[in-house]
Amino acid sequence: MSLHSYDVIIIGGGPGGYVAAIRAAQLGLHTAVVERENLGGICLNWGCIPTKALLRSAEVLRNAKHANDYGLVIQNPGFDLDKVVQRSRKVANQLNDGVKHLLKKNKVTVIEGAAKLAGKGLVAVTKGEAPVNTFGAKHIIIATGARARALPGLEDDGKLVWTYRKAMTPDVMPKSLLVIGSGAIGIEFASFYNEMGAKVTVVEVMDRILPVEDEEISAMAHKSFEKQGMRIITGGKAGNLRKTADSVTVAVEAGGKTEDITVDRVIVAVGITPNTENLGLEGTKVKLDRGHIQTNAMCETDEPGVYAIGDVTGAPWLAHKASHEGVIVAEHIAGKHPNGLNILGIPGCTYSHPQIASVGLTEKKAKEKGYEVKVGRFPFIGNGKAIALGETEGMVKTVFNAKTGELLGAHMIGAEVTELIQGYTVAKTMETTEAELMHTVFPHPTLSEMMHESVLAAAGRAIHI
Repeated sequence: MSLHSYDVIIIGGGPGGYVAAIRAAQLGLHTAVVERENLGGICLNWGCIPTKALLRSAEVLRNAKHANDYGLVIQNPGFDLDKVVQRSRKVANQLNDGVKHLLKKNKVTVIEGAAKLAGKGLVAVTKGEAPVNTFGAKHIIIATGARARALPGLEDDGKLVWTYRKAMTPDVMPKSLLVIGSGAIGIEFASFYNEMGAKVTVVEVMDRILPVEDEEISAMAHKSFEKQGMRIITGGKAGNLRKTADSVTVAVEAGGKTEDITVDRVIVAVGITPNTENLGLEGTKVKLDRGHIQTNAMCETDEPGVYAIGDVTGAPWLAHKASHEGVIVAEHIAGKHPNGLNILGIPGCTYSHPQIASVGLTEKKAKEKGYEVKVGRFPFIGNGKAIALGETEGMVKTVFNAKTGELLGAHMIGAEVTELIQGYTVAKTMETTEAELMHTVFPHPTLSEMMHESVLAAAGRAIHI
């Protein structure tokens, strides 16, 4: 087998890997991507995109159920589960084909198989048990992502206990469901199945759901989900699972008491495990922290010529963070001197009903860091567009440095906030101040006006509350 060399080889073709490949190719670097399963990674094929397709189906069903509120007549709305799942898979497949096209368009070589480091500047690729080839590279980018973390005794069995893959392709709609974990993944599945008619219980080991979000937003979400019929148990620990032919009983300990909860299915959404096994790292200077590869602001590891991006490097475990790191590392390799990653400038979104979105520091974190803060809040009920949409549940919250006017963080819950948050993300990137935001003209009538009002509220100048 001959040695074929590249300027850059990326191990993993997910949202970090394929973006890094395209940017590297744009910069004139001879580039290859090694992918063992599906281009687009978990996000495109089994995560971000197909779950949004499922949630869109739930949203349309919810609107149909409430058609009478808008003067419309839709009798007995229902759903065909197979078609809901088929639509979700079709969306994922379409985007997978799109990634293939983009890589081909940019003349990136795609190598199918599993890759590992095989010495200085070498990558060995195998497919199944058979070797494919060993390739040379001046620069190697590890973008292998992560997988669902399993709890002992609660491993995915493909029938009664699910992780995200099975939860996205159910063969039956469970009448009852237990979701273990209330991060974005757990809450999105809870929201989908609840809307589709399942009786949903969420168990969270922390003292509140969505624990990375601002406490006020978390509390509003908790109240909203319970109003929709979900049962939420915080400070709870699941264990002692017992199965029958078509049901699961889980012992849930909370508040010093243990309760047996019997449901049709269980979804385990308790975080992720980085894919760092079998990469040949043991023969390098690459350092791991709880399985995650350690890097600097330019995504460099301690091994010269080896970089890492995305979920394999640690939190936040977000596709857009991986993609941005892909651009940073490609430009760094090409000598373009990019800015390093700013974690506080990365927005987070949860596509439940209601939606949740945030960027920067929470109020509590800002205070813990020693900032004197000013906080502004504006409710959806005070916005004309929200009232017209029939979406009056929610709030926009902004956190400022009281001394300098710096925008420290923004936190939202309500309709379309996953689209609105980018306004505050741009503001943070541009280091926009409270004064500049107050003097920005927002169009009327829009939901975005609440962003302006929240900024004004921080200075005691809100108009519509």
